[in-house]
Parts: sequence; structure tokens; C-alpha cells
Amino acid sequence: MALGTATAAYELRFDSGRICLDLLATTHPEERFDSVEVLCAWITGSGLVPPGTRLAHADASWLVAFRELRGQLGQLVRGSLAPEPWPSYDRALARVNDLARTAPPAPRAVRGEDGTLVRELERPPECAALLGAIARDAVELLTDPVARACLRECAGDNCPIVYLDTSRGRRRRWCSSEVCGNRERVARHRRRAALARA
Repeated sequence: MALGTATAAYELRFDSGRICLDLLATTHPEERFDSVEVLCAWITGSGLVPPGTRLAHADASWLVAFRELRGQLGQLVRGSLAPEPWPSYDRALARVNDLARTAPPAPRAVRGEDGTLVRELERPPECAALLGAIARDAVELLTDPVARACLRECAGDNCPIVYLDTSRGRRRRWCSSEVCGNRERVARHRRRAALARA
């Protein structure tokens, strides 16, 4: 599936440590879900479905549903980082719990062309099943005190991405060392160079 030039495959990020957090990252630095095509690429790239899974039945209603879940997850995740839960926290929690009741797509093991076992879905997944898998991931994350304690917001300039800090010593500062970390190192170098010239 080819992606439009506005959202190339490398712009879809899967480095936050959890699928529910990767969904939150699809708003930065701009809306990534600008087409069903990009949403399908994200669904496959995130590992929600095995590579090669047919998603031809996805339509614009999927975009609406994924964006709504993303908004609710944002309320829960950012609310859990705040000293006091946000006003709409309980409404978002009820919706995520409701979505989590739906069983995720059922995988099965089949022999691949080379004889090794590969993961496949019995049938093309329904939108509700995919949303259910993400909602279940969020419920597991937010109810696990150890995982919840590892939630961090990126220290990068104007970066709202929340990630799971599983680094040794829990000292990770950026959502990505290659993106925000590199940007910070370049800015630091420029400041030092400007001071040296002055």
C-alpha cells in the first residue's frame, strides 16, 4: 500500500513502548491520520495485524473511531501524569473500558512459504476488534503501577509525546534520541558556537 507524500511511512512512529501510546503520537507534529490509507499503514506498522492482512474494508468511519479513541486515551494518559485527574477523565475511562470489552482479532499460526509458522488472522479484522485491542493495552498500562510509573512526557521543545521509559536508571528524556534528542543536541551545539563567537 503506497502512502501519500504528506505522510511517508517513516513518519509513522512506533517507539513509545506501547501501542496505545503510539496511537497518541499520531497527532504530532501534525495530524497523521489524514486518510484511510495512512490509518491502514499505521494498523499494520503497529503490529495490530500481521503484515499482509487485508484491510480493504476500512473506510472513513474507521478514521473517526480511531481519532475518538486517541482523544480518550489522551485524557487518560495525560490525566494520569497530572496531579489531579482531568475533568473529562471519568467519561474517557468509561468509553475505553467499554471498548476493551470487545475481543481483539483472533490470531492463528499457519505455515509460511518456507515452512515456518507465521501469524495470520482468521478473517479481516473489524474496526471494533482493533479498537478493543488498543483499549485493552491502555487498561493494562494504566492499571499496572510499575508500568504507569514509567510514563514520561518528552522533554523536547514543543513535543507532547508520552512514552514508556524502560531505560536503565529511568533517565530517558526524549521520545526518540534520533528525533527530539538529536534536535536538542543540535540546538545545544548552536548555543555553544554562538557563545564562542561572541
